Amino acid sequence: MFCLFCKNPDTEVIETRLSEDGSTVRRRRQCQKCEKRFTTHEKVEDLPILVIKSDGRRERFDRDKLRTGLLRAIGKTKVTAEQVETIIDSVEKDLKEKDRAEFSSRIIGDIVARQLKKFDKVAYIRFASVFRRFVDLEDFEKELKKLL
Repeated sequence: MFCLFCKNPDTEVIETRLSEDGSTVRRRRQCQKCEKRFTTHEKVEDLPILVIKSDGRRERFDRDKLRTGLLRAIGKTKVTAEQVETIIDSVEKDLKEKDRAEFSSRIIGDIVARQLKKFDKVAYIRFASVFRRFVDLEDFEKELKKLL
């Protein structure tokens, strides 16, 4: 690691701390030449999660896009913005724990639907109707019967 001040390549780690959630390492360093101190943070670089769309296109998993869909589904329900963030975090965590980096939009939608179902059945039905593309009343009835 180069010194931020004098660009000397010889720096010494004088203190190391793990972040509370264990995702980053904070290191306090001292330059061997100018003796100034500075802090660095190390974080493991995640592989991006790729979503395979129904037409075969691939795009990066987008938390904002998922949030937008969830916010539409929860309109006029008791699901809070905090619960939406909990769902998004849970979905992302679930995907990262699997041993691959590409997922069909259908798999992701199923995970989201399962999470949403825990919070509000009406929001779940709204999300499922768009995600599963209910085309007629029978599709809607089948999903309602599963809930009941």
